[in-house]
This record gives sequence, structure tokens and C-alpha cells, in this order.
Amino acid sequence: MVEMEVETKGENKVPFPLLLLFIIVTTLLVSVHMLALMISTCILPHIEAVASLHDGESPIYRESPHEKMKHYTSIAWTFSTVVGIFLFLLELAIIVWVKFWHIDNGWVAIASSIMLIPVICAFVFFAFHFYRQLVAYKFEKTEKVLHELEVLAEQIHDCDYNNTNSEIVTKNDYTNC
Repeated sequence: MVEMEVETKGENKVPFPLLLLFIIVTTLLVSVHMLALMISTCILPHIEAVASLHDGESPIYRESPHEKMKHYTSIAWTFSTVVGIFLFLLELAIIVWVKFWHIDNGWVAIASSIMLIPVICAFVFFAFHFYRQLVAYKFEKTEKVLHELEVLAEQIHDCDYNNTNSEIVTKNDYTNC
């Protein structure tokens, strides 16, 4: 894609706006994938090192760079999958336009673009649906944790109320309530 021959002279010369769009999308496509690759490559050794720890409760696990940098991992995943695939599909459509825009007054490029529309729609639908499912799962998980915290707070409040007549309330008093 990057080394594709483009007509810049003659009667089949590619229009400048189309050529500019091709250059911008190609640059973005390669850049996004290189950024995702760099982030993934930097984090992978830490994940492998921590993977040897079987319990996720170890202080070493919580201090691991991959745990501290999980947002970067999410960014790399988003770039390489969502943004990268969308840019690749867009690049495919633009390549067809760059190479075949002049054949039969652009009907070859139009036919190719029409064929890509359902693919892009399916991709957008799946990405949206998948993202909604992830958000719903995180919401339910957070809601469950908040409910558990509310129950614990009520238990502590009840223990405090029951132990107001005691002189000293110890840690064991809360667990024995």
C-alpha cells in the first residue's frame, strides 16, 4: 500500500485531493499500528514476568508496571483493533479510487466502495455492540462492589451502635458482630 505506484502525470493523473487523502490515511494507518506495536512490545516482558505469579494478590503483582500502565494497554488495543481496522478499510477504498478512478468514469471505484459499505457497517455495529457489553459488565461489577461496601458499612454502623456502651471497641469487635 505504501509503495503503490501512483500516476502523477499524463491523462490518468490522480487528482490532488484524492492523493492527499491517500497520503494522510496511509500515514495514520502505519502510525497507529506502530504506536500500538511499541506499547505492546514494551509491556509484554512485564506481563510475562508477572504471569509467573499465580495469585493476583501479591504486592509484586500490584506494583508491576503492566498493572500500573493498564490504560496504555487499552489504548494499544483500541488503536490496533478499532482505529487500525477502520483505517485499513478506509485505505482499501481509497486505494481502489487512486488506482481505478479514471476507468469507466469511476464506476469501478464506485462499485468497490458500494461493496465495502456493508463491511464497514458490520464493523461499526460489532465494535459498538462489543463496547456496550464491556461497559455493561464493568457497570455491573462496580455496582456489586458498591453493594458489598454498603453492607459492610451497615455492619460497622450496627457494631458501633451496639458497642456504644463498651469502653473500648477493638478490631475483633467488628468481626464478631
